[in-house]
Parts: sequence; structure tokens; C-alpha cells
Amino acid sequence: MSAFPSSFDKEALLACSRGELFGPGNAQLPAPPMLMMDRITEVSSDGGAHGKGHIVAEFDIHPDLWFFECHFPGNPIMPGCLGLDGLWQLTGFNLGWRGWQGRGYALGVGEVKLTGMVRPDRKLLTYKIDFTKALQTRRLTMGVADGIVEADGDVIYQVKDMKVALSEA
Repeated sequence: MSAFPSSFDKEALLACSRGELFGPGNAQLPAPPMLMMDRITEVSSDGGAHGKGHIVAEFDIHPDLWFFECHFPGNPIMPGCLGLDGLWQLTGFNLGWRGWQGRGYALGVGEVKLTGMVRPDRKLLTYKIDFTKALQTRRLTMGVADGIVEADGDVIYQVKDMKVALSEA
């Protein structure tokens, strides 16, 4: 069980981006505008579909978000890679939340399906991540998870075998 709470508001996420939540040299979220969530509503090390941990977060969509202006002018769409990055960000956050040491980095993803778009008229993205594996050995700290992104309740992105590791280097 983690010493940290099981939900986090925007101010706590910003503290994490400054390296204040898990301590220097440990898992850290990116700062805005690359921070792809506004709050984490649930996090665990033993919940989720596989009992290996999960995390749920939300991102408020506003028509004036930075990416709508440039992707694409006249046809604004949130880049799918930003949704994928949000999933990676949260996977790494979960590892830091467990108290595991090191800086997070994405290792890859087995499968990605994009079945919808995020346009400026959407209101809320919800990220849902279920860990299939979380391990810490002398040489490796890693999480493997499946995830979905919902836009106003509609599943628009699905990933399988997303991998994030923590490294002390």
C-alpha cells in the first residue's frame, strides 16, 4: 500500500511535474502544456482488471487548448499521440506512486487503435489503465498495462501492452 493518497488534484499534479511529489530523481509528470490530465481520480497497486494495479484520470477539454490551433488549422483535432502520451504519463505516475525509485520513460506499446477523435466540442477525456504486470528487481523497474481513452464516455483510443520503466540513470 502506498503512502500517497489515492486521488490527486491539479495542484498535486503540478507539484509532481516540479519533482516535489516523489522526490528528486524520481517519477515526474511533464509540465503544462504537455501535462495531459487535470486530476487523477483513482490509483492502486492491486486493483484493476488483473489485480496488478490501475489508474484513472481526467482531462478537461476546452476549445482554446494549444494543440487545436495548430493540428489542423481549420479542422482542429487533438493529436492521437498526445492521448497515448497521457497514458504513458499515468503509467509512470503509478510506478512512482508505489514508492518505486527512478525517472520514468516509455519503452513502447504493443498495439494502438484509434477509433475516434477529440475535437474542441468534446468536454472530458477519461484515461483508464489496468496493469498486467508491475515488477521491481535489482536491475529493472517496469509496468506493463492496457489502457483506454474515452471522450465524453465514448472509447476513442485503446492500447495493449504499454510499457514504462523507471531508471536511476
